[in-house]
Amino acid sequence: MIRVLIERHIAETLEDAYEQRARKVLQQAISAPGFISGETLSDSHDPNHRITLANWRSEADWDRWYRSQERRDLMSELVPMMDREEIITVLQQSAI
Repeated sequence: MIRVLIERHIAETLEDAYEQRARKVLQQAISAPGFISGETLSDSHDPNHRITLANWRSEADWDRWYRSQERRDLMSELVPMMDREEIITVLQQSAI
């Protein structure tokens, strides 16, 4: 299993519109092969900073979803509402 950390920063006044569209992305990801679970958190010091932590069966499953036309179409609605590029970090358990 891997975890994918996605950080996004929403432009001022677009929070509600972002939330509606971000739910669509998560709903579609849930049905993607290899998706296990996910949650989205808000930064308590910056309410426009969102962090999504998603668990995927494998990096190949994540990569397939990440590169899918479906995700690209959904992201085309989200990107204009962000004032920075999203940051994605793929994490795996350490051997320690």
